This record gives sequence, C-alpha cells and structure tokens, in this order.
Amino acid sequence: MPSPTIVLLPMWAPGHFSSMLEAGKRLLFCSTGGTAASSLTVLVTPPPMAASSDAAGLHVHGEMASGDGIVFHHLPAIEHGTDLVHPSEYIRLYAPHVKETIVGLATPVAAVVVDFFGTPLLDVAHDLAVPAYVYFASTGATLALMLRLPAMQEELASRLREEGGAVDVPGMPPVPVASMPSPEINDYAWFAYYGRRFLEARGIVVNTAAELEPGVLASIADGRCTPGGRAPMVYPIGPVLSPKPRADARSPPSAQECIRWLDAQPPASVVFLCFGSMGWMHAEQAREVAAGLERSEHRFLWVLRGPPPAGGSSQNPTDVANLGDLLPHGFLERTKAKGVVWRSWAPQLEILAHAAVGGFVTHCGWNSVLESLWHGVPMAPWPMYAEQPLNAFELVACMGVAVELRVCTGRDDNFVEAAELERAIRSLMGGSSEEGRKAREKARKMKAACRKAVEKGGSAYAAMQALVQDMLESHVPGTRV
Repeated sequence: MPSPTIVLLPMWAPGHFSSMLEAGKRLLFCSTGGTAASSLTVLVTPPPMAASSDAAGLHVHGEMASGDGIVFHHLPAIEHGTDLVHPSEYIRLYAPHVKETIVGLATPVAAVVVDFFGTPLLDVAHDLAVPAYVYFASTGATLALMLRLPAMQEELASRLREEGGAVDVPGMPPVPVASMPSPEINDYAWFAYYGRRFLEARGIVVNTAAELEPGVLASIADGRCTPGGRAPMVYPIGPVLSPKPRADARSPPSAQECIRWLDAQPPASVVFLCFGSMGWMHAEQAREVAAGLERSEHRFLWVLRGPPPAGGSSQNPTDVANLGDLLPHGFLERTKAKGVVWRSWAPQLEILAHAAVGGFVTHCGWNSVLESLWHGVPMAPWPMYAEQPLNAFELVACMGVAVELRVCTGRDDNFVEAAELERAIRSLMGGSSEEGRKAREKARKMKAACRKAVEKGGSAYAAMQALVQDMLESHVPGTRV
C-alpha cells in the first residue's frame, strides 16, 4: 500500500495560496518521520475571472521548478453565472470535481485541508469519510470573531449602524465599529456561516503564534467564542512564510535595483510603503502621500501602483507608465536624494529584511504583517479592505507593534491626509513620540518571539507536532477513499 497523501484545497488569491502551500510543506516535513503522509496533493482551482491575479499558476510553476515533489492537480474551468458575488459560492461549484479527483488519486488520503473560503467543501470530506481541517490564513482575532458571530449576528448588525459604538470580540479590548471588517451585513452572514461550519472540522490550522495573539487564542480554547458549544481544536503554527526569498515569476529584471538603492542607505533610515498585490492609488491620494513623505524629511521606498485599466478587475492595479500623472509637479526631482518611487512589483520580503528599512506603512494584509514582524520592523497600518481594519486595531491596541495612522472621517475610501501621514512617519521612524519608541521596542521583541515559536521546542513547532499526531490518529492505515 502506497504512503498516504495530504490533500490541500487552497484559494487562488495570492495571500491564501502561498500561505497554505508553505504550511503544507512544513506539515509534510514534520510528518515524514511519523509517516502521516509522504506527499502533498494540491488541487488548483482557477480564479473565477480571467483577469484575476493567477497567483496559483505562479506558485505552481515555482514549486515544480524547485523539485519539492508536490503533486498538483489543476481542476477544470467551469461555467458560472455573473451573479456570483462571493468566493465561497464559486468554490462550492467545484464540489463534484474535488470529490472525483480525490476518489481517483493513486494514493490513500490522510487528510483534507481546505482554505476557510473553501468551507463548503467540508461536505466532500464528510462524504468520503476523510479527516478534514480548515486552514485559516488570517489572524486569531478574525477567527475568534467568526466563531462568535453565529450567536451575536443580530446584535452585531445593530452595532454596525451605531456611530462611535464598539463590538465585543473575545480576547480583545472593545473593538470600535470603524475597526471592524467590511460593514456589509452580507459579509457577516458569510462569517457566521464559517463560524458554524468550522466546528465540523477536526481542527483549525491558523497562521499565527501563541506569542502574537495570546488573548484571542485563549478565548477560543476556553469556549468564550462558542458559548453553549464545544471549543474547536486550534493549531497556531505560524508565522508561516518563506524566510529565504527566491526569484518570483512576477519579478522583472530591474526589481533588484531597489535593493541596491537600499544598500546605500544608513541602517533603519528608510520607511517602506507598500499596499499588497491589489493595492493602488488614485491621483488625489498619491499626491497627499507625496506631500506627507516630503514634509517628513525621511528616506522612503514607495511602491506605487496605478488604478486598474478601464473595464478591468479592481483587483489588478497597473504599473504606472507616467508618474507625473499621479504625483505633484517636481516631487521626484526634489526627493531624488532621499527616496524612490517604485512603480511595479517589488520584492517585499527582501526589502523588509534589509537593514536600511526602519518602518513599514502597510495595508495590513496578514502575510505582510507577519513578514514585518519576522524582521522586527514596526508598522503604520493603513487598512484597505476585508479584515484589515481589525488587523490594524490589533497591531496598535493589542500587540503594540504599530503607531496609529488615522483615516479621514466622512469618507468611505480610507483617505489619509498628508499631515497625518507625516505625523505617523515621524513617530514611526524615531521621533520623540513615546508611541513610536514603544512600537519599535515591541517589534524587536516580536521578531525574537516569532523565530523562537517555529524552532524546535517552540509553540508553533509543538502545535505542528500535535497536528501531525492528530492526523496519525485519525487516519486508518490500509484504507482508501
């Protein structure tokens, strides 16, 4: 009988696909001694729109070239209506293909791991009597909110309509309504759906560490998020990232130029601004950022992407052909001795690892946050969408690794004025602000905590060992799907 495989069902979005794949590789490395599995089988779902970022294709290509021995199965494109407004609705359509593929594998299946957006596919694992786990690429705080939502959905709906109100997320201080994820009630209906269905999984694998989010993880473990029900088994195995960056298929030959520029800068002197694979700015906002940077008088490396092309996906920003279309007249000339505006993809992990970088203005995507913490870089959080506002609140109010960056009230586009950005950068980069000093000190401590967590004997290492042991106990040798 061949050795079993672990089946991964990632989402196609960059932050989800890469995180789950790295977690699977770590799981495989950990399990080889205990024969929980000898391989990873990754089922690749095409994005719902041709214009969407094909992160899956890029990562598959990279892994095949690396020789890690991961087996990829590309699921076929399917017909779907244009009225699908949520990723989980789209993923649900793949249930028959997923079931057929798993049944047809040449090796027995030790476990199925689904991205949290793929929660509807838990039904497939149940039908096949295969142990199922959820991979949660976001924070423990967001997981706590989702688990709590089924019992507080009506209360939350009313709170979200209140100005100045706050929401009780177990394990956190009261969360201002403005710091909650998307205000759309439909999104919270999906969050509540996830919270209910997560309890059907054998375990939830979370990309965090006990040292990063002790309060919320304790609240989940002791049942405060699921009153009247059982507490789910949670495995905080993070930070999950690639400490040694390798060439990225998106990286143009010129990408290393920004690293060479950093090589010439003093230690901890550069503030890095980058807003994720879907982040872009219109001219009004870009000019405010430019003014704030110039007035701060600090060195900067700013990754600036332009609006998507007319009729294109809002998730695909464009490289800026002419920076003069977005920036104030003369800005580049006046700041050429102190800063660089980078108008295409940049090697973020390498940049954050560079000694010249002393602060990070970030959209608060969780992968970006973990990369920053791994290298001890304090942050100024500028959340854009999804759960990022909650991440930003947690970074400032709970972890203390960031200085607050306030968006304008009365606008719905997360607009930040030049004066506010200037203030936050001065605080972040070593001014007299006590907030900035504490953020820098706490970021240094978090760097040590992150690295200790994943080492042998650390909390994340122990969580991974426990996960492998659970898979061993749940898998019956000699059985096939």
